[in-house]
Amino acid sequence: MMNSKVVPKYALVTVALLAFACSLASAYDPSPLQDFCVAIDNPASAVFVNGKFCKDPKLVTANDFFRSVNIPGNTSNKVGSNVTAVTVEQLPGLNTLGISLARIDFAPRGLNPPHTHPRSTEFLVVIEGTLHVGFVTSNADGNRLFTKVLNKGDVFVFPIGLIHFQLNVGNTKAVAFAGLSSQNPGVITIANTVFGSNPPINQDVLTKAFQVDKNVVNYLQKLF
Repeated sequence: MMNSKVVPKYALVTVALLAFACSLASAYDPSPLQDFCVAIDNPASAVFVNGKFCKDPKLVTANDFFRSVNIPGNTSNKVGSNVTAVTVEQLPGLNTLGISLARIDFAPRGLNPPHTHPRSTEFLVVIEGTLHVGFVTSNADGNRLFTKVLNKGDVFVFPIGLIHFQLNVGNTKAVAFAGLSSQNPGVITIANTVFGSNPPINQDVLTKAFQVDKNVVNYLQKLF
C-alpha cells in the first residue's frame, strides 16, 4: 500500500507540471497576419496588426458580412485564370474569425500557377470542370509531389505553407472555390516572386540556384 504521506507530494508535482504546461500553451507568439511587423517606440506612428480596428457593434449591419462572388473573373491573361479573393480586405465581417474564401475561374487549359499561402491551409472544391491539382512537400520530406484529378463536387486540401497549383485539363471553363484558414492568408506566386521581385534578385544567385545560363535568368526577369 502506498504511503499516504507521499501522495500529497505526487499531487503537488502533478499540479505543478500541469500549471507549467498551461503556461507554455498560452505563452506562444500568435501567428502574424502580415508579412512583417517592425517594432516602433512611438505609438502615434504605429498601426494595428493581427486584425483590423473594430467597428462599433451598434453600427454593424448585415452588409458587413456579405459579398457577392457571382461574377466570373477575367481569365484573359497569360496563365488563363483569375482569383477573386474574399479576405478581410473585401469582407470586413471576417475580422478575427480566422477564415476567408476565394473564387478561382479558369479558361480552358488555364492554370493557377504554383504558389503558397504562408498563413493558411486551403480547402478546394470544384464547382465546374476538371482540374489537375497538386502540392509539393518540404525539403525534409523529400519534396514529394501529391496530385489528383478533380471533377465537379470533388474536394482537395493543400496544407499550410506548401507550394501548390491547379490546372484546368478540360477544353471548357472551370470554376472552383477555396476556403482558407486565415482572414489574411497571403499568397506568394513562385515565378513572380523569384523572377519579378523589386528590386531584382542578383542574377548570380538565380543562375546558381536554378543551374541555368545567365541569359535564361535575364529573359525570365524581363518576362516577369
